[in-house]
Amino acid sequence: MNSQELASASAAALYERDTAARSLGIRVEEVAPGRASLSMTVVDTMANGHGICHGGYIFTLADTAFAYACNSRNASTVAAGARIDFLAPARLGERLLATASEVSLRGRNGVYDVVVSREDGERLALFRGNSFRIEGSVF
Repeated sequence: MNSQELASASAAALYERDTAARSLGIRVEEVAPGRASLSMTVVDTMANGHGICHGGYIFTLADTAFAYACNSRNASTVAAGARIDFLAPARLGERLLATASEVSLRGRNGVYDVVVSREDGERLALFRGNSFRIEGSVF
C-alpha cells in the first residue's frame, strides 16, 4: 500500500467510527499523508445567541481535520493541545472547509496548522494542534 492509499484507508477507518463527525454532517473531502480537508455546513442547531455559528463547532471542525491529518499514516495519534483564533463569523447555511497541514513530525510529536474558511476562500479561523502518537494503529 503506498502512502496515499494508506492515508485514504486510515481516513475511511476513522470516519466509520467517528460518530461525532458524522452526526454534525462533517465530510472528508480529501486526505493525503500529513494533510486533510473536511467540510461542514452550518445548520440552525449550531447557532449561538448572536445568530452566528458557535465557535465550538468551528473548533470541532478544525480539530477533526487535525485528527485526520495526524492519523493519516495509520499510527494512532491523539491531540496533546490546541488553540484557535477566530477571524470572522460563520453564518447559517454556509459550507465551511477546514484544511489541515503537517508543520512538523518528530518522533511521537507533531504540529499541525488548520485553516477554516468559507467556500469563497475567506478565512474564518486559524487552529494549531499538537499531536502525540500512542500505541496502536488506526486499522
